[in-house]
Amino acid sequence: MKTKVLLTSFDIWKPEHKSNSSDDLLGLISAQELTDYSLSFIRKLPVDSAVAPEIVISQIEEFRPDVIICCGMAEKREILTIESQANSGERVMKTSVNLSKLVISLDGSEISNDAGKFVCEDLYYSVLKYLDEGCLKSKCIFVHVPILTAVNRDVIVRDFLKILSKISW
Repeated sequence: MKTKVLLTSFDIWKPEHKSNSSDDLLGLISAQELTDYSLSFIRKLPVDSAVAPEIVISQIEEFRPDVIICCGMAEKREILTIESQANSGERVMKTSVNLSKLVISLDGSEISNDAGKFVCEDLYYSVLKYLDEGCLKSKCIFVHVPILTAVNRDVIVRDFLKILSKISW
């Protein structure tokens, strides 16, 4: 049976942005022939802390994925960063995924403990809380994606595909 994977990305939020690197990455991933997975994409989520989680949770309820990888743009970062946790005020939700094992053999990725205090963190927190409260077994991570360039694009796509493979075990 194929691993059911839900992948999400955001739309742009600043007028000077031509695209959102999280969505650029998912565009590159969707072009791959990944036959081991049943992929569902939610691309160009609105950059809205109330609306984005509603859309994603609704899709989780419908699709019942084994794996959820939410992606967001981190224009000041230079590599993929996999978020260990999300905060809402004093409350913290941590991913159940062993990130130390996940990042082994990745060339351009690292673990982060700061999901950004913006809509990315709000989405991640909401999804982790929903999974926890519903006792759902879906694995969930949030990946921040740097601006994709000719220099980093291949490494980032390769690392993301490795992440997808490793988290699907």
